[in-house]
Amino acid sequence: MEQDVESPAIIRQPKLPKQAREDLPKQHAEMYRTKKIQRYVQKDGKCNVHHGNVRETYRYLTDIFTTLVDLKWRFNLFIFVLVYTVTWLFFGFMWWLIAYLRGDLDHLSDNHWTPCVNNLNGFVSAFLFSIETETTIGYGYRVITDKCPEGILLLLVQSVLGSIVNAFMVGCMFVKISQPKKRAETLVFSTNAVISMRDGRMCLMFRVGDLRNSHIVEASIRAKLIKSKQTKEGEFIPLNQTDMNVGYSTGDDRLFLVSPLIICHEINQNSPFWDISQAHLAKEELEIVVILEGMVEATGMTCQARSSYVSSEIKWGYRFTPVLTLEDGFYEVDYNSFHDIYETNTPPYSAKELADMTSRSRLPLTWSLASKLSQQGLPESEQEGQETKSSQENQGKNQQTERNGDIANLESESKV
Repeated sequence: MEQDVESPAIIRQPKLPKQAREDLPKQHAEMYRTKKIQRYVQKDGKCNVHHGNVRETYRYLTDIFTTLVDLKWRFNLFIFVLVYTVTWLFFGFMWWLIAYLRGDLDHLSDNHWTPCVNNLNGFVSAFLFSIETETTIGYGYRVITDKCPEGILLLLVQSVLGSIVNAFMVGCMFVKISQPKKRAETLVFSTNAVISMRDGRMCLMFRVGDLRNSHIVEASIRAKLIKSKQTKEGEFIPLNQTDMNVGYSTGDDRLFLVSPLIICHEINQNSPFWDISQAHLAKEELEIVVILEGMVEATGMTCQARSSYVSSEIKWGYRFTPVLTLEDGFYEVDYNSFHDIYETNTPPYSAKELADMTSRSRLPLTWSLASKLSQQGLPESEQEGQETKSSQENQGKNQQTERNGDIANLESESKV
C-alpha cells in the first residue's frame, strides 16, 4: 500500500496593500521611518534639493555668464572649444565668400590680378587666415591688400568680435578655476554633535577646524534648525528654518580659526532645544545645518563650507576629546582625535525640566507646600479657602483666650 507523504507547506505572506501597510503598529512604523532619513544638506555640504518644472528657462540666458560658470567642467570646456571653432569657421567662410565674389579664385595664376587676400586659394586657406586674424598670430604669408574695402571692414569686425569672445570665455574660465569651492574641502566639521553640561548650563556643541596653514579671514559661523512645523492655525510648514544662537549676541560667532574650535549653543528659553530631553531627541526628525563663511587669505574671495547633523548624529552626554597639546615652543593639533568623543555625566532631562527643578529647590517652605498641594490636584480656590479657614480659627482661639483672661481677673477683684 502506498503511504501518503506529507510535504511541508510553505506559507508565504502576501504583500500588503497600501492601506494595510498604513495600519501597521506604531513601533514598526517608527522603525521604518528612522531607517530612511532624508537630509536637507549632505555631510559634504551639498544641498539635497532639485528644482523641477522650471518654465521660465529664459532667465538662465539673461545671466549667461553665471550660467556658464555654474556648468560642470566637461560642458564648460565643450562650450569653450565650440565658441572658438564656430567663430573661426564663420569668419573663414566670410573670407572665402569675399574671394569667391570678387573672382580671386579664378585668377590664382594671374600675376597682374590684385586679390583681396594674398595666397588665399580655397576654403582651407581662408579658415587658416581667419585663425591668424582672430588670434593675432600673423605668419606673414597671407595678408590683406589695400584694394579690398570689404575685406578691411571684415577685418575690423573680426578683430572686435574676437576680442569680445576672448574676454568672455577667458574670464569665464578664470572665474571657474579661481572658485573657492575646493577651499572648503580643507574646512572640516566633526562627525557628531554632542549635548552636555558646560558651566552649569546645558549646551549643544560641535567642532570645526582648518587643515591649511593659510587662514580664513573674518570667519563666522551660523547654525539653523531644519524641522517641519505646524502652526496654531493648522498650516503645515515643511522644513522650517529656525536660527540657533552660537554666540551672535556676545561675538563668539566670529572665529579666529587657527586651531580647531568647539562651537557652543546654549540651550535656554530662546533655544529650539529648550524642551527636548534625551528620550525625546531619539524620536525627533530634525536636522542642524551649520555654515562657516570667510574670505580666503590667498585670493580674497568669499568661501563657504556647510555640513549637517541629523538627530541620530547628536550624541547626548558626550564631550569632545582635546586635540591641542603644548610642545617645545609651539602648539600641536592632533587631527586623529578631531572626531573623537567621550562620555560624561549628563542628566537625561531637558533644559526646561532642569530649570523647573532648580527653581523648586530654591522656593521657600510655604511655596513648596503650595506646589505640593497643586501637584496633588487641589484647586487654588480650595487652597485659599483652607488658608482663610485656618486663619479664622486661629483668630477665634486668640479671642477666646483673651475673654477667659478677663473673666478670671474680674473674679479675683470681687474676692478681694
